[in-house]
Amino acid sequence: MAYSADIIRRARRQLESQKTEYEAMQQSRLQEIYEKIPRVREIDRLLRSTMVQAAQAAFIQGGIEEMERVRQENQALRQERRELIANAFPPEYLQDGPVCEYCGGTGYIGREMCTCLAELCRTEQRKELTLLAAGEHRFAEFSLDYYPQQIDPQYGASPRAIMSRILTICRDYAGNFTVNSGNLLFNGNTGLGKTLLSACIAGEVGEKGFSVAYESAPHLFGKMERDRFHPDEESAQAMAKINHSDLLILDDLGTELPGSFVNAALYTLVNDRLLAGKPMIISTNLNVDEIRQRYTPQIASRLQGSFQLLPFVGQDIRVLKNK
Repeated sequence: MAYSADIIRRARRQLESQKTEYEAMQQSRLQEIYEKIPRVREIDRLLRSTMVQAAQAAFIQGGIEEMERVRQENQALRQERRELIANAFPPEYLQDGPVCEYCGGTGYIGREMCTCLAELCRTEQRKELTLLAAGEHRFAEFSLDYYPQQIDPQYGASPRAIMSRILTICRDYAGNFTVNSGNLLFNGNTGLGKTLLSACIAGEVGEKGFSVAYESAPHLFGKMERDRFHPDEESAQAMAKINHSDLLILDDLGTELPGSFVNAALYTLVNDRLLAGKPMIISTNLNVDEIRQRYTPQIASRLQGSFQLLPFVGQDIRVLKNK
């Protein structure tokens, strides 16, 4: 899983905040316990004393017997402490351990990211995807009721049957996603559900712990142009997130201003991800011939040869809803 540096940074800030709040809460509860049960304060003082005794016993003759005596005394004190607190406060009111029992609140176990930090990364990514995709979307939102059941001679099947198949493919793609899942190309007229299904895939793949970059074509090419002609730390981070993401979703290809820079940037983007074997989803209102004319034959060739084409059909759902 390759979360962007920005997402990891935000997640680590969240973890540090949780750690600080947790420690402050535990300290406050401990003071409350001391006030209500002074004996617990005395026990804690004695426990600190037994730790010193155990350390000293390790360096004296006959220290093994002394260490065993200290250990038994320590156990008895801890048991008394637990019983005193349990009799006066709710279960688990005071947690003696760190905010995370596995990593101690550092976020890492050795070089591996701990599950606590990974969960925070998923949360931060979900927030980001929700913002970029204009909300959090689920496949249940995609209704086939808006697609006609009558067979269309142009396709040899009904729009509903075609879209039912596409919905199944998208569900399977998201549900079984891996870094080797391949590429999808959504094409069709405006208002047929391309953006909605892209957002559904982004949300489900992100929740599985994979990093997802979701960009509209105008925004993406704007970021690439800035990094090319006015590079700075922010543009470098934006491009690193795009390039290193497990899944890149490029929405609304064809709505950006055309030009030689866009052609070169799109070719580089697609070619680099194909060479790296990184999955990509592109949605566009253009068909393959229009892509060839608007961009280059090389780009159209790569999309035809390396993407599964999913043609969206039917009538503009926004118009149907308004009616």
